[in-house]
Amino acid sequence: MSAHSANTLILVDGSSFLFRAFHAVPPLSNAQGLPTNAVYGVSNMLRKLINDYDTPYVTVVFDAPGKTFRHDLYDQYKAHRPPMPDDLRVQIEPLHELIRALGLPLIIEHGVEADDVLGSLAQNAARQGFHVVISSGDKDMAQLVTDRITLENSMTNTRMDIAGVEEKFGVKPEQIIDYLALMGDAVDNIPGVPKVGPKTAAKWLQQYGTLDNLVAHADEIKGKIGDNLREALPQLPLSQELTTIKCDVALHYSLDDLKRREPDIAALKQQLGSLGFSSWLKTLNGNATSAPAAGKGTDNTVADSPANSQEPAAALAKEYQTLLNQAEFEHWLAKLQQAELFAFDTETTSLNYSDAEIVGVSFAVTAGQAAYVPLAHDYPEVPNQLDRQTVLDALRPLLEDPNKPKLGQNLKYDAHILANHGIKLRGIQHDTMLESYVLNSTASKHNMDDLAKHYLGVDTIHFEDVAGKGAKQIGFQEVPIEQAGQYAAEDADITLRLHQTLSAQLQQQPRLWGLYREIEIPLIDVLVRIEENGVLIDSAMLDQQSLELANRMAGIEQQAHDLAGSAFNLGSPKQIQEILYERLKLPVLKKTPKGQPSTDESVLQELALDYGLPKLILEFRGMSKLKSTYTEKLPQQINRRTGRVHTSYHQAVAATGRLSSSDPNLQNIPIRSEEGRKIRQAFIAPPGYKIVAADYSQIELRIMAHLSGDAGLLAAFSQGVDVHSATAAEVFEVGLDQVTPDLRRSAKAINFGLIYGMSAFGLAQQLGLSRNQAQAYIDLYFSRYPGVKQYMDNIREQAKQQGYVETLFGRRLYLPDINARNAAQRQYAERTAINAPMQGTAADIIKRAMIACDAWIRDSGADLKMIMQVHDELVFEVAEPHLNDCVTKIRDMMSAAADLHVPLLVEVGCGENWDQAH
Repeated sequence: MSAHSANTLILVDGSSFLFRAFHAVPPLSNAQGLPTNAVYGVSNMLRKLINDYDTPYVTVVFDAPGKTFRHDLYDQYKAHRPPMPDDLRVQIEPLHELIRALGLPLIIEHGVEADDVLGSLAQNAARQGFHVVISSGDKDMAQLVTDRITLENSMTNTRMDIAGVEEKFGVKPEQIIDYLALMGDAVDNIPGVPKVGPKTAAKWLQQYGTLDNLVAHADEIKGKIGDNLREALPQLPLSQELTTIKCDVALHYSLDDLKRREPDIAALKQQLGSLGFSSWLKTLNGNATSAPAAGKGTDNTVADSPANSQEPAAALAKEYQTLLNQAEFEHWLAKLQQAELFAFDTETTSLNYSDAEIVGVSFAVTAGQAAYVPLAHDYPEVPNQLDRQTVLDALRPLLEDPNKPKLGQNLKYDAHILANHGIKLRGIQHDTMLESYVLNSTASKHNMDDLAKHYLGVDTIHFEDVAGKGAKQIGFQEVPIEQAGQYAAEDADITLRLHQTLSAQLQQQPRLWGLYREIEIPLIDVLVRIEENGVLIDSAMLDQQSLELANRMAGIEQQAHDLAGSAFNLGSPKQIQEILYERLKLPVLKKTPKGQPSTDESVLQELALDYGLPKLILEFRGMSKLKSTYTEKLPQQINRRTGRVHTSYHQAVAATGRLSSSDPNLQNIPIRSEEGRKIRQAFIAPPGYKIVAADYSQIELRIMAHLSGDAGLLAAFSQGVDVHSATAAEVFEVGLDQVTPDLRRSAKAINFGLIYGMSAFGLAQQLGLSRNQAQAYIDLYFSRYPGVKQYMDNIREQAKQQGYVETLFGRRLYLPDINARNAAQRQYAERTAINAPMQGTAADIIKRAMIACDAWIRDSGADLKMIMQVHDELVFEVAEPHLNDCVTKIRDMMSAAADLHVPLLVEVGCGENWDQAH
């Protein structure tokens, strides 16, 4: 989001960000007990803006205390607002002083609001040819957007231009005032039309254009909402005036007055010392506008909070070399051999690890110093490069030495690439992608560019910067060496610097450090082997399944056309919308942000309970997805060299710690449908081997029993009783021998529903009950399993207090919305707080099982391979003579992957294909 223009003015809505930072950032205080979280949050945002925009024009605007002209218009304006919290009020003056010390103009005008000052400054600058960026989280600001004025929310990293306003609100910027007037504002006590929300306001303005035109046609609005509109007509002009930002405030500021000055270093040091931002203070001489980082060496004690990010490191004198002769390379090789740890990276011809070849390699030993060795760049007049095989042979002893520690960013990929050239990468000591992921799985994305921005405050050279974008993008081998050298060397340097930052933070948290060192790092080698093993696919069977699916889809399509009364495209949401809602008059259960009746899957599933056509559309969609994703695509993904399909597993995607996979995505093949099982039949064993699938049984419920300590659940699992039947017997008050399949199904829905935080409404929908009946079942369940209820209450409260929950092995999941004012956001976070420890613990357990099974496979010499990990299941390819011994060993090792208060039951099956084994 970088902008490089001296003709850009950045206007910061200080008041908006002050309140948002206060509620978003966990409580912080200095040594004297002064709250500092709002100062911390706003100063971080300001530093980001300064880094993002190469312009001297940056100004901060705050509300002045006291009443404004709007109170004169309407004495009840903002009358219901609670007083400002004391913990926030005491931070205002320190923040103002910090802003002034940073050299930023600070504007406070009495009698008007900050919005009015911002609007007046923005329009004045736009008239003088400036582009204006208003940094604010206030929706009212959308009325100011023009082709020269845009909004940016620095706390959510989002921008909004004219098209963005229309996409978000459903109206144009010039309609925002009318939109706000119709809705009113409970916070500011602005009257609107009762029961009119965003969708209705947008719909009316889309139809009538302006509030004045709507008022002129008010008699056309039917129903109770029309009555509400007509009753509100007398107050709408006032609401319109209250929501209008005044853009003609008489201000005496020239554009030169809006320029930032050099920071007052002495005042800044005094302020940082007073606030307790000692990390920022330490780096002040390197970068006077660095953002503070709470934690190590400060009195702010939330170093592990998701709100925290490291300030930029002191500016380093970058010394990057491109090595084009043997003497330079040998000099660096000697440095690598002597280093205790070095960062290593490959540049390649492709992101597909199965086919990619090395174009060059880079490394770093000391922060700020790095080198790139181009090996296979290919373009007209390319300089002479060192011979690739000679360089790789020279690096081989170092790269294959398990006692020479290596560091990288996503080293699993580099391990594959080196294997393509006959080198076995050993000695993987650290991976910055995994350090970031274990430290905080949700704080940012875990790619190097985002991590550099988040933790170091550094804008890196992006791949697109050197290779271009889209259809014009070139392969890295075509990138000129001069550009490639800076890009690749920076990758190694940034990786080393990230490690220095992330490792220090991780080691302050012993459980996280142990999780990283004992699970995530060892798992890299395991995943490399699983991916290299691949899985054998019967492409002829998949071709046949594609034909069958096509025939079934054609039949469904004809049935759908008959029900609709005419032909239509079952893949077109627009045509489906027209058929379902305009022609067949089906009930509208949900609308899109633009006010159109929704045709998404959840809506169709609900409609399918009562109507035939939505059910057919869902069947068609499901089959179409299976056909395009699996039966047609899997044969195309068979590697020509190995004859197998090789997926990619991702350690740093799912927030809970679960692995995901892509190309192909093995996690999404349905197991309960006939079509899904048929696809699994195409995953086959070679002659003389069997597929063995080992699956943890009801692992999340077993973890719930362990975590909650509930006597009833513990007893059921320990005695080997079917837990769903046991729950049915308890909840429905029948004997175990009287539990019918329907009662067991209902109990299963309750068991799994509650650990996923399902409400009475959700359970009622799933079981076809009234909401009261569903609530009665839930209440009865909790009365029979009081330990579960106690655990859920405790974990919710714990999450609210500390902002995160943990797995059995110490993995953390941060929940930034756990104390949100928005009820839907807060409730979702509470449901996550209940489920994440179970999902995350299950993920940790199967990772531990993978590491143990892999070690045994390598040590035993048995003829078997681990070929897939899907959900709670491990899949192996086992030679028939070893089958019985291997099944026993696999079951034993998976059962021993964790020590719970209940047995870890592992169900193991064998067969010619994956479906048979399951």
